Amino acid sequence: MIYFDNSATTKPYKEVLESFIKVSEEFFGNPSSLHGIGAKTERLLSQARAQIAGLLGVDPEEITFTSGGTESNNLAIKGTAFAYKNRGRHLITTASEHASVRESMLQLEKHGFSVTFVPVDREGRVNPEDIRKSITDETILVSVMHVNNEVGTIQPIVEIGEIVRSYPKVLFHVDGVQGAGKIPLDLKKAGVDMYTFSAHKFHGLKGSGGLYVKKGVKLKPVLSGGSQERGQRGGTENPAGAVAMAKALRMSLDKQAQRFPVLLDIRKFLIEGLRELDCIIVNTPAEGAAPHIINFSVPGIKSETFVHALEEQDIYLSTTSACSSKKKSASKTLLAMGVTEAVAGSAVRISLSFENTMEEAVEVLKEIEKTVSRLGRVLS
Repeated sequence: MIYFDNSATTKPYKEVLESFIKVSEEFFGNPSSLHGIGAKTERLLSQARAQIAGLLGVDPEEITFTSGGTESNNLAIKGTAFAYKNRGRHLITTASEHASVRESMLQLEKHGFSVTFVPVDREGRVNPEDIRKSITDETILVSVMHVNNEVGTIQPIVEIGEIVRSYPKVLFHVDGVQGAGKIPLDLKKAGVDMYTFSAHKFHGLKGSGGLYVKKGVKLKPVLSGGSQERGQRGGTENPAGAVAMAKALRMSLDKQAQRFPVLLDIRKFLIEGLRELDCIIVNTPAEGAAPHIINFSVPGIKSETFVHALEEQDIYLSTTSACSSKKKSASKTLLAMGVTEAVAGSAVRISLSFENTMEEAVEVLKEIEKTVSRLGRVLS
């Protein structure tokens, strides 16, 4: 099996699974309980929080544990909107965000907020000046993803952060789900107020994630309940998931330091090979994109047909974002980039991890060429 769908989810490291089982067995108490078993579990949870904070370069009290990227994005966006609505009711995001950001914004429009969806260019990149021009006296939040989950475009987060910093009442949220553990970002230097991350994107477990919330930022909770997570997220904490996530992030950052050049070589090989095939259009930009995501189209062949054909060869790719792939609709990101419906409707995504090899890339490229030829003959 060759697994090239790591942006949908990654395979948990063996050590991560072992840590989850150990904590679940030996530290099963509720961290909020007053007795000794609960206290031991609470200390372990605090250690995991401190470890993740250290890896992200922030303070432990700035980390809020959640169930994953979607919840973190909802908390950042809706939590900001309802906490600061007396300051203003205008939000800014881009036309190529993840569904959890886009849908949160659309829901807030129904609650009396206004949203500006700033366009992206042909490479899926937003112009920071367009962000600046969109800010008004009513603006309270700018939300921009770090790495686009479909085409891999890296957004100019540092430049946007500099702009937002000059507007004291505007907060800056970054969806870092596809960047955490892969693409470095100094949250403090970039002026980020909130940063979303999700464990299963860097070899942790599904159902675990977090939100960095800068000191002084107040959010209205999305999940009402107890006072866990400093009142920002009600519900019994998941200590085993948090410990496993801390281990996964540390291991992923170690892999990043060791294998980043290898991943760049694999990306270069795949993009050059795909561009040599006349019937394929590479949608991922040549420059300014993450090394682990490659998006291409095979006009005339439906993306789901192509993905299933490769699955028959035990090769696993995807169509659009995993959160949207079953809807069988053209990629909103690609349409926002200005490509045609035909190109957007035939898009396929390769997404790598630091575990993948050049040997796998050679095999996948060979099978892609064969599959294009075979399906082209069948459909002609």
